[in-house]
Amino acid sequence: MIKVLLADDEDLVRSGLRMILRSAGDIEVVAECDDGSMVVDLVRRHRPHVVLLDIRMREADGLAALRRLRELADPPQVAMLTTFDVDEYVSEALRLGASGFLLKDTEPAQLVRAVRDLARGGAVLDPGVASRVLAALADEERVAEPARRLLSGLSSREREVLALIGQGMSNAEIGAALHLSEATVKGYVSAVLGKIGAVNRVQAALVAYRGGLIA
Repeated sequence: MIKVLLADDEDLVRSGLRMILRSAGDIEVVAECDDGSMVVDLVRRHRPHVVLLDIRMREADGLAALRRLRELADPPQVAMLTTFDVDEYVSEALRLGASGFLLKDTEPAQLVRAVRDLARGGAVLDPGVASRVLAALADEERVAEPARRLLSGLSSREREVLALIGQGMSNAEIGAALHLSEATVKGYVSAVLGKIGAVNRVQAALVAYRGGLIA
């Protein structure tokens, strides 16, 4: 059973997420809170595999909670919940080690898939927010050249895979697009992350964006 903690200061958002996740069968919402200052204590008490964390809350915000979570000996996977108004909070969340970004109104099937991917140690980038996340993080020419140098070490197939990662596609979706098995795609993704020095798919997508693979 995948254990999830929900942290969002909007009751309606938490209720919707809870209903979707509980319907999955293999996911249990073990705790909820509306204040970022409560997150670490709840994680220590309930040991969730995944935390869905509002990037901005009225009280202690999600960034402060993420910073404290990353200091734990065995931190859970954390995906930030956001809306379309992506701003400077996103770059800080990525720097602090967030494993993904999800829209609060993401499709139910996509939310369940994202939580399962996170529980397996993966990272997620909602296609609906991908371009805005990456645009908010891009710093134009100052970062473009280092990214292009990283891309130069990839094969043409690896560049194709990275471009699709940048579009927020899962391994299964990449496999379908490139007519490859999911296992083969997994190997390519691992190789790409290693070659460009990315710790997760979100950071890989940023390299793809900065290097000009995706617009």
